[in-house]
Amino acid sequence: MYVIRLPDGTLRVPHGVLLDGGDEGRVIADAYVEIGPDDPDYERLLAQSLTEEELEERRRAWREGDADLQAAFEAWKAENDT
Repeated sequence: MYVIRLPDGTLRVPHGVLLDGGDEGRVIADAYVEIGPDDPDYERLLAQSLTEEELEERRRAWREGDADLQAAFEAWKAENDT
């Protein structure tokens, strides 16, 4: 999960929660919380943040890379199946 910088300067920061549900087991959740410039961690997190457009570009590149990797694997598998 990434720190996302919104157009108004607000940051969406990943936040994980682990809850003990008793007999129901544990609940693990990942979510985002929004923070503004008044938060003590804002400057540090701002330096590593991405815009929503930058994040989508990364996802697109990963999908394209995954397709290339899968094609290479399928070719290797076809050559090595007996």
